[in-house]
Amino acid sequence: MFNIQEELKALPDSPGVYQMKNAFGEIIYVGKAKNLKKRVRQYFQSKNHIPKIQAMIKNISEFEYIITDNEVEALILEANYIKKYRPKYNTLLRDDKQYPYIKISVQEKYPRIYKVREVKRDGAKYFGPYPSAYAVNEIIDIIGNLYKLRKCSLKLDGTKKCQRPCMYYHINRCTAPCMGNVDIKEYKEEVRKAAAFLTGGEDIIKSLNEKMLKASEGMEYEEAAKYRDQIKALEVISEKQKIVSAAGIDQDIIGSALGIEEACIQIFFIRNGKIMGSEHYLLTNIENETREQIISSFLTQFYTGTVYIPKEIYIETDIEDMDVFQELLSKKRGSKVSLKVPVKGEKSMLIKMTKKNALEILEKGSQRIKKNIEESVKAIERLKNVLKLDEIPKRIEAYDISNIQGLQSVGSMVVFENGMPSKSNYRRFRIKTVEGPNDYKSMEEVLERRINRGLGEDKKGFSKMPDLILIDGGKGQTNIAEEVVSNFGLTIPVCGMIKDEKHTTRGLIFQNKEIELKKTDIVYQLIYRIQEEAHRFAIEYHRNLRDKTLFSSELDNIENIGEKRKINLLKKFGSVENIKTKNVEELSSVPGMNIKAAESVYNYFHKN
Repeated sequence: MFNIQEELKALPDSPGVYQMKNAFGEIIYVGKAKNLKKRVRQYFQSKNHIPKIQAMIKNISEFEYIITDNEVEALILEANYIKKYRPKYNTLLRDDKQYPYIKISVQEKYPRIYKVREVKRDGAKYFGPYPSAYAVNEIIDIIGNLYKLRKCSLKLDGTKKCQRPCMYYHINRCTAPCMGNVDIKEYKEEVRKAAAFLTGGEDIIKSLNEKMLKASEGMEYEEAAKYRDQIKALEVISEKQKIVSAAGIDQDIIGSALGIEEACIQIFFIRNGKIMGSEHYLLTNIENETREQIISSFLTQFYTGTVYIPKEIYIETDIEDMDVFQELLSKKRGSKVSLKVPVKGEKSMLIKMTKKNALEILEKGSQRIKKNIEESVKAIERLKNVLKLDEIPKRIEAYDISNIQGLQSVGSMVVFENGMPSKSNYRRFRIKTVEGPNDYKSMEEVLERRINRGLGEDKKGFSKMPDLILIDGGKGQTNIAEEVVSNFGLTIPVCGMIKDEKHTTRGLIFQNKEIELKKTDIVYQLIYRIQEEAHRFAIEYHRNLRDKTLFSSELDNIENIGEKRKINLLKKFGSVENIKTKNVEELSSVPGMNIKAAESVYNYFHKN
C-alpha cells in the first residue's frame, strides 16, 4: 500500500516532473520542479494553499515522479503529460490548433507549392504559420495565377514524362513541367519570384505595374488586364498584412484577460514585420491562479506543441522561470529566442490591443454562458410540468452502463444542477458483483452503491440526493431503478431516457408511460444533452479501464492465445474462472480457436 509520508522521505533533490493520483489511479495534477523533494513536500506540509490546490490535496492517494537532467526537460515533460492526461486540477489550454504553412519544395528539380501543417528539415522552404487554412488556400491560388508553379505530387526527375497534362495546365495555372517541355531556368526564376513574394523581399506590385503599362502602351490590352487583375489580388493580401515592425522579423504578441472560470489569451502573429493574423485561446481551471501563472501555463502548453517558434515573443508580465522558457524555446527553434516584457513603445501598444481583444472575447463568452443558464432554467421548469412533479428538479442525476463485447461493465453518474453540467459531481463505478453483460443487475448495483454512500457516514461527493433520476434505457432499467429507490424508503422520481432505432434520443418513460418529445422542445434538447453526456462519461471510463486492465489476465501467459482468441474466450465464457472448467471440445468451439489452441488452454489450467 502506498504510504505518502514514507514516499515523501524518499524524494530526490533533483529536477523532474511529479504526478498526483486519486484513489482510482487517475492523474489529477501534473507539475514540474527544480527540486522534487522541496516542491512535492510543500503540498503536504504547508496549509496556505489556494482553494483549488486544497481540494486537490484532499484527493491525493499517491504520487509518482520522473527525474530529469535539467529544468528544460522537466518543462517539456510536464507539457506532454498535461496534454496527454488533461488532469482535473491543472490549468488547461482548451484549444490545440496546428497552424498551416506554405511549402515550396526547392530541393526538387521542379519545385511545387502546397499547404502543410508540419515543418520538416528536408531542404524545402516554409512560409508561415498562417492564421487559417483559408488564408493559405487564397495565397496559393494567387501564386498559381502569378507564377504557374505545379501543385501535384509527381516525382519529376527528368526520366519520365506524362502523356497528357492535368487540369491546372488547361486553366493556365501550371506550365506542365511533367511534359518535359519547360525550361528549367525559367521555372526556377518563377520559384524565386514566388518565394520573394511570400517573404515580402521584392516589390512585386511595382514590377507588375511596369509590365501593365508596357503592355498597355503596346496595345496588348489582354496582357495588361491580366497584370491589372494580379495587382488587385496582391493589394488585397497586402491590405490584410498591416506593417507593424520595420525590423521585418518574426514575433508573437501575447495578451490576456481573466474571467471567473476561464481566461482568454490573444496572440498577434507578426511575420516579416507584418501582422499575418491573430488567434485566441481559452484556458480553464484558473480558479485563484495569478495572471503570471496563467500566462506560464499557456506558454508551456502552446509552444511545446506548435511546430514554429518566432524569434521574439512579447508578454505583458514577467513569469517564473523566464530563463528556462527562453532556453527551451531557443532549443526548439534552433537559434536564440527572446522572451520580453515591453514597457513602452510599439510593442507595448500591441500588448494593449491583444488584451482588449481578449477581454472582448471573454465578455462575449460570458454573455453566451449567461444565455445558456437562462435557457437551462427554462428547460427544467418545463420538465417539471411535463412530468407533473411537485418541485423543479434542480439536481438531476443520470446513469448509464457501458460494456464492450460484454466485458468489464462500468457505470457512470453525471450531475446537472439547474440544467447545467456539474462536472465536479460526476462519479464512476466499476461493476464488482455482476459477471457478463447484465445491464439490469449492473444498474441495480450502481444505484445501491450511490444511495448507500449518500445515506452513510462517508458521504464524499454523495451527500446531496437528486431531485430526479434519469436512466439510460427503457421500462426494464427504469423499473429496476424505481425498485432500488423504493427499497431505501426514498421517493425520488425515476425517468427512463429512450432512443429510437437510430440510437437517438426519442423521449421519456415515466411511471410506465411513454412521453414523446419533439426535437424542437427545450426539454428534448436538455434530455439529449444529459443522455449523451452520461454515455460519453461511461465510455470514457470504460476505455481507460480497458487500456489498463482488460487485456491483462492469465490468458496472456498461454501459448497460441493472442488478443483475438482471448477476447473471444472471455466473450463466450464470461471469465477466466469459467474457462478453467471447460474441456478441449468446448474450448475449440469458440470462434477463432482450433484444437491446438484449445489444448494449450486446457493443458495450462490442468498441468497439475
